[in-house]
This record gives sequence, structure tokens and C-alpha cells, in this order.
Amino acid sequence: MAGQIKHIIDTIMAKRTLGNPMLISTTRTKLLLKGINTIKFTDESPDDPVVIAQLDEIAREFGIILNHEKQL
Repeated sequence: MAGQIKHIIDTIMAKRTLGNPMLISTTRTKLLLKGINTIKFTDESPDDPVVIAQLDEIAREFGIILNHEKQL
């Protein structure tokens, strides 16, 4: 299922920032420093299990619980 990475990124952004523009900027920067370029992923991006696992770990570090099914 394409677009799962974009969905996970959107979930992390929404739960961590709650719409605060300052937090949006810093969260994007933190993701970039951890190797996730949020601009690179779209709804049509193929799902990469390695990137999904990386996002799961980042979400745990941020204290965010993701409710998604892994389609590996």
C-alpha cells in the first residue's frame, strides 16, 4: 500500500506539534537530522520497511503511539 510513510509522518507531525508553527519547524528539523526528509515522501511514495521501522523508532522517542498496520 503506497503512501503509508507519508501517513506516518503526518501522524507524528500532528500528534507532536498540535498545529503550533514553531513546533512544526523544529519537528521537521529533528526528523531530517534523523534521516527522514519529510518533503521527499508523498501519497504515491512506495513503502519502504526500513523507513517505516525508522519512523516507528522516532515516534517512540517522541513519546507518540502509532496505530498503523505494517504491510511488509
